Amino acid sequence: MRNTFCDTIIAELKNRDDIFIISGDAGLGVFDDFSKQRPDRFLNLGVAEQNMLSHAAGMAMAGFKVFVYNIVPFVLYRSFEQVRNDICYQELPVTLIGIGSGLTYAPQGMTHYSIEDLALAQTLPNLRVFSPADPAEARAAAQVCLTADTPCYVRLAKRGEPTLHATPPADVSRPIVMCDGKDVAVVVHGPILAEVLVAAQQFQGNVRVISVPQIAPLDMVSINAAVAGCAQVLVVEEHYSSGGLGTRIAQWRATHTADWQLNLMALPDEFVHVVRTQNGMREHYGLDVPSIAKRIQSLMG
Repeated sequence: MRNTFCDTIIAELKNRDDIFIISGDAGLGVFDDFSKQRPDRFLNLGVAEQNMLSHAAGMAMAGFKVFVYNIVPFVLYRSFEQVRNDICYQELPVTLIGIGSGLTYAPQGMTHYSIEDLALAQTLPNLRVFSPADPAEARAAAQVCLTADTPCYVRLAKRGEPTLHATPPADVSRPIVMCDGKDVAVVVHGPILAEVLVAAQQFQGNVRVISVPQIAPLDMVSINAAVAGCAQVLVVEEHYSSGGLGTRIAQWRATHTADWQLNLMALPDEFVHVVRTQNGMREHYGLDVPSIAKRIQSLMG
């Protein structure tokens, strides 16, 4: 997913001369060839994250379409003031490429997890937020970012994630129905979609799975239409239970009439002290295939 997104950006350089990529001493394997072929369009600004974001803002003001690459804690958490004041406040066309969504970097610990990033990102006006589930959604998100004239934040896993879409998604700003069903609608974003699809297969057409690549602005009208006819809606996300997609849907439902019940599977709002692989962490927190299938079964009952 990471490589697909970056390759899409790099390929566009053949047609444009305004694209510039900035790295914070990360993604060196991704940009090795590119940095040698186009040194005029790449900078590694090292371990100086706040400076990296302010530099990106300055380049955007000078007319460049800037992409900033780093792991999520360094591109968003450590540099939040610069993202807020230098980029979003001025509505500059800077795209933040955040690597390591959710628990991708397990078992490296809390410093490397991205389980509260959506809660932060969604507080920033003018910031368009994406959480692609697979390489196909990542490519489509990259194409949107290439044409966007406002700030974007894209949270990605790493590489090697399977392609889950049979055909390239036409519009990642709207929810995408991955498989249809009549009883339970599972709404999901990010790579945890792969687990959800496997769990849904056990219910032979009774579970509808909906991918939501764009988190902000959130198209709740389309989400409400996508879950229509299902009495139960389950949001599954590799993020804290507060501040994520589930929270946004709950806020909407509190002020609108809906004929479905909302349920949530997410990480508890606590610091993670467990040391396991990503799959082990998902199992521990009940976000693996058996746990998702069990929750779906309970809702059908």
